[in-house]
Amino acid sequence: MSFKKLITKKAEFSASHRYWNPDWDEEKNRKIFGKNTSPLGHGHNFHLEVTVEGEIDNNTGMVINLFDLKSILAAVLERYDHKYLNEDLEVFKKIIPTPENIAKQLWNDIEKELENRDTECSLYKVRLYETPDLYVDYWKS
Repeated sequence: MSFKKLITKKAEFSASHRYWNPDWDEEKNRKIFGKNTSPLGHGHNFHLEVTVEGEIDNNTGMVINLFDLKSILAAVLERYDHKYLNEDLEVFKKIIPTPENIAKQLWNDIEKELENRDTECSLYKVRLYETPDLYVDYWKS
C-alpha cells in the first residue's frame, strides 16, 4: 500500500480586487457582480493553505524543510500583498480576479517557485480563503 506524504503551510496576505468583464456593459456587470464592480475595488485578508507532497527524506525526516516552504510562499505572496490585483498584477488585467482565478494563479506561481528551487516535492493543493466561510480548493487530479 502506498501512502501520500503531505505537509501544509498556512500564510496570509491582504489585497483588493474588482469584478469587471470589459466585454459587458456596466448594466450587465452590475447585474452579475453587484457591489463588487466598484472601480475602487474591495479588499480581503486572504488566508492561504499550501500543501506539498513528496517522499520523506531519510536524512532530514521531512518532505520539505518548512523554512524553505515559508521562503517560497513569502517570495510569491510579496507580489500579491497589499496590491490592487486588477492593476498591479499583469495576469489580472486579462482575467477577472475571482477567488478561483487567484487560487489558480497562486498555484502557477508557487509551482514555478518550487521548480526554480529544485525541491524534491511537488505542489498538491492550494486552498485560498477569501472570507472565513468562503474558500477555493485548487489541486492536481
